Amino acid sequence: MSTMVFQLLITGIAYGMIYSLVGIEYTLIWNSSGLLNFSHDKLITLGAYIFGGSMIIKMNLDNPIAIVLTLAIMGVVGALLAAGIFNRLYSMRSNIFAIIGTVVLAKIISEFIRLFWGSGNMRVSGWLDKTYFIGGFAITSANIVIIIVAILLVAVLEVFFKFTKTGKAMRCVEQNKKAAALMGININRSICITTALSAMICAVIGFLVIPLVNISATMATTIGLKGFCSGVIGGFGYIPGAIAGGIFIGVVENLATIFIPAVYKDAVSFLLLIVFLLIKPTGFLGKRAQGR
Repeated sequence: MSTMVFQLLITGIAYGMIYSLVGIEYTLIWNSSGLLNFSHDKLITLGAYIFGGSMIIKMNLDNPIAIVLTLAIMGVVGALLAAGIFNRLYSMRSNIFAIIGTVVLAKIISEFIRLFWGSGNMRVSGWLDKTYFIGGFAITSANIVIIIVAILLVAVLEVFFKFTKTGKAMRCVEQNKKAAALMGININRSICITTALSAMICAVIGFLVIPLVNISATMATTIGLKGFCSGVIGGFGYIPGAIAGGIFIGVVENLATIFIPAVYKDAVSFLLLIVFLLIKPTGFLGKRAQGR
C-alpha cells in the first residue's frame, strides 16, 4: 500500500508541475494584458508537433538542437501573436471580444496543425521513455525530468522578474499599466515579450508531456483546463498561487484513484474548482496576491 501511495504521489507531483506551468502561462498573459487566453492548449500542442513532428524528425536533429529550435520558433510565434492580435485585443473596451478572439485563435492554430501534420496521432520513440527502479519503487524518467525542469523554469522566471530590467518592467506593467506607461514603459512591447515567453513555456510543456500522451490535436485540452483550475484554486493572477494550485490538483487527483476508479480521476480537478469557487473563490493565496 505504501509503495502505491508513494508512486501515486510522485506521479501527482509531476502532473501537478505541468498544471502549474499552464497556470503560470495564464497568469503571465492575464497580468500583462488583462486577457484570458483560451488558446494555451493549442499552443502546447503546436510546440509538441514542432518538436516531434515531421519538420524536425525529417531533419534528423539531436534532441538538444530540436529543443532549442522549438523554443526559438515558439518564441517568434508568441511575439507575432502579440503584435498582431493580443495588443489589438488589449485596447478593446469589451473583454468579451477579447475572449472570443482568443477562442478563434485556438481554432486557427488547431486547423493549421491539422492541415500541416494531419489528424493522426504521432509518437516520438526513445524520448524520456526509461524507467528506474529504486528498491520497490518504479520511477519513470519522464516524471523525473518534468519535476526538475519545472523547478528550474520557475527559478529562472523568478530571477528574470526580480533582477533584469525587462523583468522589472513587466512587473510594473502587471501592477499598474497606466502608471507604467507614464514612466516610459512600452506596454505593447511588454505584452510581446510576455506572450513570447508564454509561448516558449507552452513549448516546454509540449515536449514534456509527449511521453505521457500521444501527440494529437486534442492532447493538451484537459491539461489546459486543469491549468486554468490550478490558477483559480491557487489564487488567480499570482504565480506562486498557480504553482500551489497545480501541485495540489495533481496530488489530490492521483491519490483519489485509491478510492475511486481511475477513469473518474479527471473529474476530481473540476469538482475541486467548483468547491473552491463556492467556499474560497480567492484561492489559497488570493489575499496575498491582492496585498502586493
